[in-house]
Amino acid sequence: MPGDTPAAALKHLARKRFGQHFLTDGAVLDAIVGEIDPQPGQALVEIGPGLGALTDPLVQRCGRLTVIELDRDLAQRLRRRPELTVIEADVLKVDVAALAQEHGHGNGQGQALRIVGNLPYNISTPILFHLLAAVAHVRDQHFMLQKEVVQRMAAAPGNKDYGRLSVMLQWRYAIESVLDVPPSAFEPPPRVDSAVVRMLPLPPRPDVDAALLGEVVTVAFSQRRKMLRNTLGRWLDERGFAGSFELQRRAEEVSVTDYLALAAACAEPTNKKRP
Repeated sequence: MPGDTPAAALKHLARKRFGQHFLTDGAVLDAIVGEIDPQPGQALVEIGPGLGALTDPLVQRCGRLTVIELDRDLAQRLRRRPELTVIEADVLKVDVAALAQEHGHGNGQGQALRIVGNLPYNISTPILFHLLAAVAHVRDQHFMLQKEVVQRMAAAPGNKDYGRLSVMLQWRYAIESVLDVPPSAFEPPPRVDSAVVRMLPLPPRPDVDAALLGEVVTVAFSQRRKMLRNTLGRWLDERGFAGSFELQRRAEEVSVTDYLALAAACAEPTNKKRP
């Protein structure tokens, strides 16, 4: 079945509660597919395929595609296509690890997923954190997001955009903004600029507990204008931390490497003060 044209997009009214904005610019679509570079046999998963504008060129190059679509009407439309495996669900409730196993071709080990999509801007951060929990099962990710979010994801220390999102994603991904997309590329046009981000998983650090790191970073950025001695310093004292960490700086001045080192040190029994 051929994909929907931009004109078809106008026949399906975008639903605000789903954060729907349909990508209709052919040149932008070609550029995105070029960045993804899908190949036959790869396990591609598209989040929020909508009317299939990105789905079509992807499936032409990789042969088969799994799509996750919450909109019932759109899911029904996508099911007419035999080359698609349609999961009608909220992506936040999809077991990504199990999905990787299903792509294992019977070897019992699964296949690393290549995840792509034009993510709903109103819930993009929860989706990113949901996928973070399954990063071990991912080969790469390419997402269309609000440009401001992409800037925060990729920000370096000392930048005003650098924050909790930056640290919690950069410790497990190499992140790169690869394409800017104007509002005119969508129907209806969003009120913000968009960008495509590439996320390549990094090897895990076995000495870092993700939950503990999350707690450290959340406390550090809870009052980002204050020196860390007023926030993280108190938290470390309450934990009886006996290690060393420079607290005469603000949260946005601390590198991802330093946050990882602190989280690892907090887990070491030798860094606990004796009662």
